[in-house]
Amino acid sequence: MFGISSIYILDQKGRVLITRQYRNELPANIHETFNKKLLEFDEYTQKPVMIDKDGYTYIFIRHNNLIFMTVCSQNANCLMIFSFLFRLVQVLQEYFVNVEEESIRDNFVVVYELLDEMLDNGYPQTTEFKILKEFIKTESFQLKEKKQPEQTNFNVVALVSNKISWRKEGIKYKKNEVFLDVIEKLNILIGQQGNVIKSEIIGQVQVKCMLSGMPELKLGLNDKAFFEAQGRQARARAVEFDDIKFHQCVRLSKFENERVIQFIPPDGDFELISYRLDIRVKPLFSVDVLIERKSTTKIEFLVKAKSNFKPKSTANNVEIFVPVPEDAEQPQFRTAHGSVNYMPEKEAMCWSIKQFGGQRDFMMNAVFHLPTIVSPNRDKFQKMPINITFEIPYFTVSGFQVRYLKIQDKSGYNALPWVRYITQNGEYQIRMN
Repeated sequence: MFGISSIYILDQKGRVLITRQYRNELPANIHETFNKKLLEFDEYTQKPVMIDKDGYTYIFIRHNNLIFMTVCSQNANCLMIFSFLFRLVQVLQEYFVNVEEESIRDNFVVVYELLDEMLDNGYPQTTEFKILKEFIKTESFQLKEKKQPEQTNFNVVALVSNKISWRKEGIKYKKNEVFLDVIEKLNILIGQQGNVIKSEIIGQVQVKCMLSGMPELKLGLNDKAFFEAQGRQARARAVEFDDIKFHQCVRLSKFENERVIQFIPPDGDFELISYRLDIRVKPLFSVDVLIERKSTTKIEFLVKAKSNFKPKSTANNVEIFVPVPEDAEQPQFRTAHGSVNYMPEKEAMCWSIKQFGGQRDFMMNAVFHLPTIVSPNRDKFQKMPINITFEIPYFTVSGFQVRYLKIQDKSGYNALPWVRYITQNGEYQIRMN
């Protein structure tokens, strides 16, 4: 019998509010597969257990405007999982009274603490509210009623054992440094007229820690909630996080109370923060495609690509995938910037530009020959989106900014903090039709 691979709490539209993965064996977007399978049925014919073509098992229950869903890779014990999901809802009711989307958003720190205590490697552990209350001291918010949270220790392990389980003592480096990489991936769907249909930013803060001893770090962000908690006017570029998750080393109560990220870091590489921003952003790239059918056996594409970010930034390794007819052949390309390759396995041509500066536009011309016998799916390409891949260093599309990183150790050594920003493509798509 295998346990739960991941658990999700979704809103009624299938958007992720809370997620926790217990095994690194699932695709990152597996919840989207679940949402698609839900749409195959109406509310009267939906099955609480579903299996997709890849063998993943989805088990879910509904409560108010929420969906509690688990994913298992194989041989799932459905009865155990249903029992756990209903018990999870009961525990949340003990904490929040009303378990709704708003109460989950207001108490995401408590929910993550509960999931970490109630499940171990995907197997249910402590599910008794009275016992959980002894370990998890963070106060919860009942909808709009604000309560002052109590101070907690780092996490349950540290609370019980009085040890920092994620970092050993006696670590020494000749040169003390810590590197932070803020990486944002932009998922965006753009209409034919350049209008943004949907967009979101998936971000993470990756840390490479090379610090001696048992240092304590304080990290400040341009977090809108921080400025509001201080009674200060939020900066124009302050970020309002929709969903944020932390490594277990972070003092969750410190973040709840002061919106300051305080932690004793693991040694080496680890993910400190992951976050999601559900915001409308201006497209970083726009692509216009003019299609002209010269005859029944020849088709021509005139492609114009434009960058919309500031001139001081440069995108590296840009690839623009433009769909073409599935039976296209004998391609001829002409461009003054980059190179173009025909990729018949993807039914697309790939325009590669090594460096694409901000506020620049480039042109590309392509001609394809078509067989005299018309393929039944020849015009399918016009319904397929343009896809773009890229990476922009020293740039975040959200405006995410590290305000400070303070390093303290009882030995008093000097340490160097380094911060780097990178924006990459997620699913960056532009509709042609």
